[in-house]
Amino acid sequence: MLINLSEIMSVKGKVEQIQVPIELEYFQMEEIKCPISKKSDVNLTITNMGERQVGLEGNAKVSLLIPCNRCLEDVETLFELNITKDLDFNHTEDDRIEELDETNYISGYNLDVDLLVYDEILLDFPMKVLCDEDCKGFCRVCGTNLNKDTCSCNEADPDPRMSVIRDIFNNFKEV
Repeated sequence: MLINLSEIMSVKGKVEQIQVPIELEYFQMEEIKCPISKKSDVNLTITNMGERQVGLEGNAKVSLLIPCNRCLEDVETLFELNITKDLDFNHTEDDRIEELDETNYISGYNLDVDLLVYDEILLDFPMKVLCDEDCKGFCRVCGTNLNKDTCSCNEADPDPRMSVIRDIFNNFKEV
């Protein structure tokens, strides 16, 4: 959802509180596409600090269904977003590029709340998600989810990447 900040910027010291619904249905990062299971509105407080500068504070809660890194079962992960930004509209697009400013959620005087939420989730996105600390994952032979079922595969099968080294040891084995 876009919010036009030009009215807020017209009066120095103006403070406006806004509740904005999140329109995102999923979070996508490279090949990972995580549906949003729960989301609250974004509570924003926008303050005109004068001299074309705006203070932005907000909070929201978003839950994503992220696949477990071992068994690929969906894990509901809560993100509690606390947003604090100072926006300076004195900078031109060239200044922002030169300073490596990554405010892609500002276009002219419009604030894209969904892009702001996306960026905040991206910053907090975990490196590894597990459904349980003791998750057993998949059987590497038959693909059975070992958390739900057992399989009769031989677990002593060595890693196939080590076959060349095993061959060397077998060929030079003393009798």
